[in-house]
Amino acid sequence: MSGLLQDRVTRQAESRPHATAVVSGAERLSYAQLDAASNRLARTLREAGVGKGDRVCFLMPKSPAALVCMLGILKAGAIHVPLDAASPAARIRKILAACEARSLLAAGRVAPLLEELFADAGAQSSLSLGWLEDTAPETGNVRPAFLLGDIERASSAGIEPGTCAGDPAHILFTSGSTGVPKGVVITHANVASFVQWGISHFGIGHGDRLSGHTPLHFDLSTFDVFGTYAAGAELHLVPREVALLPAKLAQFIRNSGLTQWFSVPSVLQYMAKADALRHGDFPQLRRVLWCGEVLPTPALVYWMQRLPHVRFTNLYGPTEATIASSYHDVAACPVQDNAPIPIGVPCAGEELLVLDERLEPVPDDTVGDLYIRGVGLSPGYWRDPDKTAAAFLPNPRLPGDRLYKTGDLGRRDGDGLFHFAGRSDTQIKSRGYRIELGEIEAALNALPGLRECAVVAIASEGFEGWLICCAYAPDPQCGVAAQSLRTGLARLLPAYMLPARWMGYETLPKNANDKIDRALLKNAFSEAESASDRLHPQDFTNPLAARERRYG
Repeated sequence: MSGLLQDRVTRQAESRPHATAVVSGAERLSYAQLDAASNRLARTLREAGVGKGDRVCFLMPKSPAALVCMLGILKAGAIHVPLDAASPAARIRKILAACEARSLLAAGRVAPLLEELFADAGAQSSLSLGWLEDTAPETGNVRPAFLLGDIERASSAGIEPGTCAGDPAHILFTSGSTGVPKGVVITHANVASFVQWGISHFGIGHGDRLSGHTPLHFDLSTFDVFGTYAAGAELHLVPREVALLPAKLAQFIRNSGLTQWFSVPSVLQYMAKADALRHGDFPQLRRVLWCGEVLPTPALVYWMQRLPHVRFTNLYGPTEATIASSYHDVAACPVQDNAPIPIGVPCAGEELLVLDERLEPVPDDTVGDLYIRGVGLSPGYWRDPDKTAAAFLPNPRLPGDRLYKTGDLGRRDGDGLFHFAGRSDTQIKSRGYRIELGEIEAALNALPGLRECAVVAIASEGFEGWLICCAYAPDPQCGVAAQSLRTGLARLLPAYMLPARWMGYETLPKNANDKIDRALLKNAFSEAESASDRLHPQDFTNPLAARERRYG
C-alpha cells in the first residue's frame, strides 16, 4: 500500500469509479469525481506557484469542497493546514503567519472573515487566494488569484507530487501556552500507519458508511477521511446545524444508515442525557468509537444498554501521536456507574510507558507520567525546535528512538491494561478540544483595563468535561466587568476557549512565594459552583475577595 494518503482515492477511482466516496446532504461525490476534482485543483495550485512542501491553508465549512482541497493540496506536493472558520480573524492571522502559508483556499460564508484578515493592504502580498466559488466575494480587500471556474478548466489528469511517505501531510494547530498556536506536523506515514491498523481492527470495508462528525481541523477527522478512502467506504459529513442537537444527531445516524460513529465523549454524553436513543436503535450501526477525553461511565452504560448489537471502543492519544495510540474494546456493559474505562493496550506499532521523573518504569498499578513511542509520533512542532525538544525526548533504553511526553498521568494494571489518571499540567480537554489555559491568559492580558488575571479549570458534571474559569482584577481606573472582558476575548479566541465562569477580585490571592494561588482559586470556583446560587457567565464579585487579601 502506497504511503501517500491521496493515492488511496486514486486507487478507488481506478477500481470502483462510480462508488460513492462522500455524502453531504443531497450532494454526493463518487471516487472518480473526487479524484478528478482534486487533480484539477492540484494543477491550479501548481500554476499559482505552489510547490513541494509549501503550506496551503483552507478556510471553509466542512463540505465535499473542503475534502477536495485536502486532496488537491497533497497532490500538488504541498502541506495542507485546515483552519477553523469559527475562529476570530486574529487567531487565524497568527496561524497563517506561523506556517508561512503560500496559498489560502476559501469558500462558503467566510467573506467577512477574509475581509477582516486582509484589512491591511499588504496582508495578501505573499499569499495567493483561491476562491472556490463562481464569483469573487464582493469585498474591497479580497482579491482572489483564481476562482472555481479556473479550477474546472484545468486538466483532470494526475500529477506527480514529488513527495514521499516521510514528508509532512498536514499541520494541525493546537492551543499554545504562550498565546501563539503551535503547529503539530503529521506525516503521510504517521496517518497511514494508524489507518491501516484501524480498518483492519474494525473490519471497515466497501459496504461501510462512516460518520464525519468532528471538524476538519480536529485530528479525529483524519481517520474519518482517510480511513474511509483506504477502505473504499462512504463518508457521511454531519451538518454543522445538527452537530450538537441530540435528537437530530440520532436521526442523522438512522437516516444515513451509518455503520460506524466516531466522535468525542461530550457528544455521546450529551445524547445520553437527552435520552436521544431508542432501545435497539440504529440497526445498521456496528461500531461506536470515541477519543479526546474521558467518557463518563453512566453515559457508556446508557449507550450499551440501548445498543446491545454495537461494539464500543475507547481510543486514546494526543495529536502529537496521530489520532490514537491505544484502544480498549469494551467487552461488556459496566455493572457500576463508577467503574473506570481503561485506555487499553497500544495500537500496532505503538507503545505506552508509565515512567517516573528519571524516565524509569514504575511498577504496575502505580501512577506515573504517561509517554508514547512508535510509528505515530509526529516529527515535532512546526519550526519550533525548543518546544519539540521539550516534548519529544531521546529514549534512554533505545538509541535513536524518541519518547513523547503526553503531560498525562497514567498507570498500567496487572492485566497489562493502561488507565488514564489525569493531567499533570495546565492543559485540558473540553468538548473534545485540547486547550492550553495559558493561551487564554495571554489573550486576556492583551485586553485593556485588566490588572491581572488567572485562568483555571474545574471538573464539571456537564457534557463539556471541564469548566474554564477566569479570576480577574481590573485596573481601578477602568472598572472593567466580566461581560466586556468576554466580548473582547471573543474577538481573539474561538468560542470553546471562552471562560464560562468569572470572578472579580481587587487583588488576586497570592501564595507564600507571591505567586497567584491557583489552587485557592480552583477551590473558590468549585465551592461557588456547588452553591445553590450557581455562577453564570456574567460579572460576579466574591464578597470575601472584594477586599485585598494575601494568602500564605
